[in-house]
Amino acid sequence: MIVLGRIAAPFGVGGWVKVHPFGDDPLSWKQMPRWWLGTDPDGSDWVPYTLNGCKAHGKGGVIAIFAEVPDRNGAEAVTGYYIAAPRDALPPPDKDEYYWADLVGLEVRNTSGVVLGKVSGLLSTGAHDVLQVQDGETERLIPFVASYVTTVDMVARTVQVEWEADW
Repeated sequence: MIVLGRIAAPFGVGGWVKVHPFGDDPLSWKQMPRWWLGTDPDGSDWVPYTLNGCKAHGKGGVIAIFAEVPDRNGAEAVTGYYIAAPRDALPPPDKDEYYWADLVGLEVRNTSGVVLGKVSGLLSTGAHDVLQVQDGETERLIPFVASYVTTVDMVARTVQVEWEADW
């Protein structure tokens, strides 16, 4: 399962929910007739929900409504749940776009060839995403922007960055 976002709050009284997406194009998820909701992003408690509507809301956010969530009480019950989908249900990412789950585990090297560790996760800061790079006990937080991340090679499973080991 690829985790796409999280339900942030109820929206109105009709069962709509605000979604905090973990990506740039959450409106593309409208193509999926089912979204899977669960309480643990690494767990096995995913339950399919039938998507009845999805539309843009605010800057980069969306609101959604599910057949199984008939009213505000139902929306409150799923607040905090993660949203996911099986990999084969997702639209393919555009050039130079990646699903977070595809980046986790990639080796990170700087332009001098020094291995800085492996991507252990990503953080959404609002301004931009941040790679969490783990090297033993050392964690580096590297902004996932073109000025720092120069190459992502999914075949070689590496990320090249303009970042020094002592930063």
